[in-house]
Amino acid sequence: QVQLVESGGGLVQAGGSLRLSCAASKSIFTISTMGWYRQAPGKQRELVASITTSSRTNYADAVKGRFTISRDVAKNTVYLQMNSLKPEDTAVYYCNADPAFGLPDYWGQGTQVTVSS
Repeated sequence: QVQLVESGGGLVQAGGSLRLSCAASKSIFTISTMGWYRQAPGKQRELVASITTSSRTNYADAVKGRFTISRDVAKNTVYLQMNSLKPEDTAVYYCNADPAFGLPDYWGQGTQVTVSS
């Protein structure tokens, strides 16, 4: 069974940092573009950052220069380092695995990030 297990959310003051982690099943991790999405109350879920199997990255304009996505193949884990956090970064953050070969994608359970002003 494919699992995405997230950790690292919490409460932080504006300007602070957090690192999110998402551990995935090896069978999916090695063939998937991994991504982080977020959903704030009353808003649609949006892509924050993604990283391909060849480590090509993509970022939403709102987080460029502040967030960094990375993947550790040995640990089957994707990270999101979030620096210079702003109150508008407050949301539930979801890990996503988008596999190749037409397989369905997978979602983690979500982790809350709250940035106080």
